[in-house]
Amino acid sequence: MPTARITYIGHASFRFESEQGTVVYYDPWLDESPVATMRRDDVDRADIVIASHGHNDHIRDAFEVCDRTGATFVGNYESCLVAQAHGMAVGDRAVALNPGGSTTIGDTRITLVQAFHAAGSMSPNLALGAPPDDMYFRPDGGACGVVIAFDSGITIYNTSDTALFSDMQLISQTYGPQIAILPVGGKFTMGVREGARAASLIRPDVVIPCHYGEAVGQPADIDAFAEAVEFLTPTTRVAAMAPGQTLEYTSSSFAVSG
Repeated sequence: MPTARITYIGHASFRFESEQGTVVYYDPWLDESPVATMRRDDVDRADIVIASHGHNDHIRDAFEVCDRTGATFVGNYESCLVAQAHGMAVGDRAVALNPGGSTTIGDTRITLVQAFHAAGSMSPNLALGAPPDDMYFRPDGGACGVVIAFDSGITIYNTSDTALFSDMQLISQTYGPQIAILPVGGKFTMGVREGARAASLIRPDVVIPCHYGEAVGQPADIDAFAEAVEFLTPTTRVAAMAPGQTLEYTSSSFAVSG
């Protein structure tokens, strides 16, 4: 049966591995993260690196990982322009998309979808050159959710940093994710209550909460989250992962005979 491996690096950073062995790093924040279980020097292989938006805790180590491994960077157009300034040409090593757009790399199809989050602040560590007078923020193109569909049939919907919105149901109906990754910190993203309702709109087999915890100033009651998800969506299970843990998902199957 098809399988996929999801390793929780910490905060909102993940490593995905398809059945064919494609390695995807998602929003890698490693060296400066207070919770990450790995550092940039620990990354020995990556095929794709995805950044959902330009905030430091999501894109900070993306270009370094690409440089170390030769991985292809995927993000919104503005993020790809910054990637290009770091040596990855747009259309070659940097693949630019906007919400609604897709690209296929090997056995992995990546689609950007909408998210609701603060926009317009590219990581100052990565924005090369001095900012214009009286300006701190650099446009980052806005936050995006991402649907990652492997050829095996396993699909992951990472909502990225977002508030709750009803079109999560439409995204689910369109792409059919078995796994959803939701932020539940309740300060810079939706919280436990909204996350449980998001799970009921998406209705995946598994929900992985992220972007919460005392270390990042966003405590969340994950037991209450799991209870609310079970009440609203009894067929969905919550997998609360500690940094460094890996979830191996095997898709369900059936057989018809006679």
